[in-house]
Amino acid sequence: MTEPRVLLGDPIDASPDELAALRYGPDGLLAAVVQDVGSLEVLMVAWMNEEALRRTLQTGRSWFWSRSRGELWCKGETSGDRQFVREVRYDCDSDALLLLVEQQGRGACHTGEHSCFYRRLGT
Repeated sequence: MTEPRVLLGDPIDASPDELAALRYGPDGLLAAVVQDVGSLEVLMVAWMNEEALRRTLQTGRSWFWSRSRGELWCKGETSGDRQFVREVRYDCDSDALLLLVEQQGRGACHTGEHSCFYRRLGT
């Protein structure tokens, strides 16, 4: 039986110096804010370890670390709601990432909403 073909995006070429500047927390994780590259809507927040970031940069797809399951996961491989990473930025403290993505499918949220930030306090 043939392995299913994983859709790839465009790799992102980060320098060793840029990668060395990142400051992972004591748990080995960085917060990753995911934003739609066209609308600039914030879609989700997830966690990345070094391996998730490496795979993201190599494949052009968003990879994350699941704290609850203790495993790597590629956004959309189960749901089909894939993210193709167009740019990765890091903040002034080098301890958080911003992924600008092209979102495919219904959206980023596992509930079926387009964004995980569909609820508002005080309404």
